[in-house]
Amino acid sequence: MKFKNYFTTGEGLLRLGVFGSFLGHGVFALQVKQGWLKYFTAVGLSESLGSTLLPLIGTMDIIVALIALFYPIRIVLAWAGVWGLWTALLRPIAGDPIWDFVERWANWAAPLALLALQGWPKRVKDWFKP
Repeated sequence: MKFKNYFTTGEGLLRLGVFGSFLGHGVFALQVKQGWLKYFTAVGLSESLGSTLLPLIGTMDIIVALIALFYPIRIVLAWAGVWGLWTALLRPIAGDPIWDFVERWANWAAPLALLALQGWPKRVKDWFKP
């Protein structure tokens, strides 16, 4: 995709949306956002393990953000969709209102929409192509 047309297409806007979502979450995770530790304890993990894992998760989220923006490999977009859905579902699992899940639909729907726009892979090797 040429840069001059980047923000005028559905694909470009979706790439930008996925980038922003995963970059923002990645930076918060690198900072070990204290409010997120309850999501680890909600699934039986300790806060100390959450504090250890959050920087790793943050690094991974930032890598996903960059891949989505510059070279959106289908397998990474699929991962982003699954990860976005899981992290959104963690909200009501941890006792937050269901609306906290609903509010985060774009976190998983945007990567899946971009994947659908690119075309669902028909062969295993196609998962590793943009």
